[in-house]
Amino acid sequence: MTAFSLEPEQTAWCEELRTFAVRELRPLAEKGEPGRVNRPLLAALGELGLLGRMLGSGALDLCLLRESLARGCTEAETALALQGLGTTPVVQAGTPAQRERWLPEVRAGRAGAGRAVAAFALSEPGAGSDAAALSLAAEHTTDGWRLTGEKCWISNAPEADFAVVFARTTPGAGSRGITAFLVPSDRPGLTGSALDMLSPHPIGTLEFGGVPVTADDVLGEPDRGFRVAMNTLNLFRPSVGAFAVGMARAALDATLDHTAHRTAFGGPLSELQAVSHQVAEMATRTEAARLLVYAAAAAYDAGESGVPRRAAMAKLYATETAQYVVDAAVQLHGARALRRGHLLEHLYREVRAPRIYEGASEVQRTIIAKELYANAAQRPDASPVPPPSAP
Repeated sequence: MTAFSLEPEQTAWCEELRTFAVRELRPLAEKGEPGRVNRPLLAALGELGLLGRMLGSGALDLCLLRESLARGCTEAETALALQGLGTTPVVQAGTPAQRERWLPEVRAGRAGAGRAVAAFALSEPGAGSDAAALSLAAEHTTDGWRLTGEKCWISNAPEADFAVVFARTTPGAGSRGITAFLVPSDRPGLTGSALDMLSPHPIGTLEFGGVPVTADDVLGEPDRGFRVAMNTLNLFRPSVGAFAVGMARAALDATLDHTAHRTAFGGPLSELQAVSHQVAEMATRTEAARLLVYAAAAAYDAGESGVPRRAAMAKLYATETAQYVVDAAVQLHGARALRRGHLLEHLYREVRAPRIYEGASEVQRTIIAKELYANAAQRPDASPVPPPSAP
C-alpha cells in the first residue's frame, strides 16, 4: 500500500490557497455570468501559476488544488478543472507541435489574443455513461476525415477555443474504433450552443457539420482514442472526489460556525445532542472521503495496480458524501440556507452534478465490482466458475 500523508508545508499551502480563493478569486467569480466561461477568472488562475501547476502535477497535487479552491470558491475550482480536463489529453498524447501551440496559452490563462479555453468532447446525446458507444462519425477523405454528428454536455462549450473530440473512425469496432482529434473552434462546420444547467457551469453542445480534420490533428494514434479518454478520466476521477471534499468541508465549516452561535431552546444549537451527533457524522464521512481520495491519487502517482478501481471508489464515495454533508448542512441552517445567494444554496446546486459527470455513481460501482470479481477469480484458491447450464 502507498503511504500517504500531507507534509506541514502542503497543509499550509492548501490553507493559503483556500484563503486566497475567498478573498481574491471569489469576487472575480461573482462578476462572471453563470453558465459562461469567466475569462478574467482564468487569467487570474494563470497569473497565479495554478494552471501551469495543474498541468505539470501528479494526481495528489491536482487533488490538493481542487479541494482547496473548492473550499474557497467553487467557480475558480471549476474553471481550473475544466481547463485541465480539456488539456490533459494534449499533455499526455499530443505531438510536439500541438503542445507548443496550445499549452503555453492554457498555462497563462490568456483572455485576449492567443487565448486557449479547452473543451473535453466525449459525451453525446446517446452515449453518456457508455462512452464506447459514441457515434460521432469521422469519414475518410483524401486529406484526412470529416466529422459529422453532435456532442452534448461538453465543458466550456460552445465558447472553448479548442476541443479534444472523440470520434468513430472505424464503425462497429467498439472502443477500438475511436480516434481523438484536437479541433480548433474556428474550423468550418463547427457550431454549438450553451445549455442552461442547475449548476452554474459553462456546459453546452457542439455540432459537427462535416468539420475537416487531418492527421496533424490526431492525438495519439488513430483508433486508439478511447485510451486517451480513459487515461484522462483515471487521472481526474480522484480529483472530482477532491472537488466534492472541498465542498463538503466548506459546508462543514459553515455548519460549525452556525450551530456554535445560533441559539434555540435556551442555548446554542451545538449543545443539542441531535445536532452535535449530526455534525460529528458529517465530519467523519468527510474525513473518510478525503483519505480515500488521497489514497487513490497517491496510488496513481506511484503507478500501482488497481488504479481504475481506486479512482472509482474515491469518486463514488466522495461525491455521495458531499451530497449528504451539504444536504445535512442545509437542514441544520434552516430556511436561511435556501435563500438565493447563501453559500449553502450555492453548494446545494453545485454538489449534485459531480455524482453524474465523468462517470455516474452507478458506473463507478460497475468498475469497482468488475475489478473485484476479476481479482477474486485470479486467486490461487478461487473456485472455478461452473459452465452455463444446458437449455
